[in-house]
Amino acid sequence: MAIVVVGSVALDTIGTAQGIYRKVLGGSATYFTLAARREAEVRIVAAVGKDFPPRLKGILRHPRVDLTGLAELEGKTFQWEGRYSDDFTSRETLGLSLGVFESFQPTIPPAHRRSSTVFLANINPNLQELVLSQVQRPRIIAVDTINHWIASARDSLIRLLKRTDMVFLNEEEAQLLTQLRSHRAMGAWIRKLGPTIVIIKQGWYGAVGWVDRAMVWVPAYPVDRTLDPTGAGDSFAGGVLGCLDRSRRITAETLRHAMLYGSVIGSFCVEAVGVAALQRLTSARFQQRLADLKRISGLRG
Repeated sequence: MAIVVVGSVALDTIGTAQGIYRKVLGGSATYFTLAARREAEVRIVAAVGKDFPPRLKGILRHPRVDLTGLAELEGKTFQWEGRYSDDFTSRETLGLSLGVFESFQPTIPPAHRRSSTVFLANINPNLQELVLSQVQRPRIIAVDTINHWIASARDSLIRLLKRTDMVFLNEEEAQLLTQLRSHRAMGAWIRKLGPTIVIIKQGWYGAVGWVDRAMVWVPAYPVDRTLDPTGAGDSFAGGVLGCLDRSRRITAETLRHAMLYGSVIGSFCVEAVGVAALQRLTSARFQQRLADLKRISGLRG
């Protein structure tokens, strides 16, 4: 039982009303891994440049994280710079340097090809398909994407979705993909393509999901203060799949629990810049917040 995540490990420069934070550890594979490793073994497939600081690689080292697939290539690490509005409702990209990520061709190490779960983070759908050609009958194939790929590589993305079991989208992405507005209609449209599990993230309001014919909804945990929402979606996905990877059968009940877990992980992520909150998160604090969210949701256990 292990999760292979294919995505980016990056250096982010983040601007908020509180200040500018330069070259902090980021990337979809990074946030996913730090969230999922609480419950599952995670195997990273990504690339960094020779400029990637060893101290940041040390953040990823963990007994349940395998870094065999993290390639160090000649060139610069993928870098993103962006600034959030004061209320965090919008974000502007100020700079993007792909570096070694521009020519990244994910290669799954032979020992990882029988992993039980594969998470395809938001990279080109053609590269996501390349990954699927290298793995052997995973139990769960989950995919994430962004507006850019929905608009520029729609046919490739739809072809990919037909081969997947699960998809994560936010509301804007789901609307762009389906050209629909109703959550129920969007969920049904996407499930007809192939995924039996669909999760649509609603930001501050939580997330809605479907498994088979059942629909579930979980709220977002109400944090006192947001410092940086970068990576919250990938952290949510890591929490969800970390739980589902060890579930024998995915039902509405197990999906709801996994989404609650992901919601709590995401709530910690936004309370500090970069991955700092995920680094220092203790089991006791996590379990207390999970119990609080269940109580808020009217759930027991």
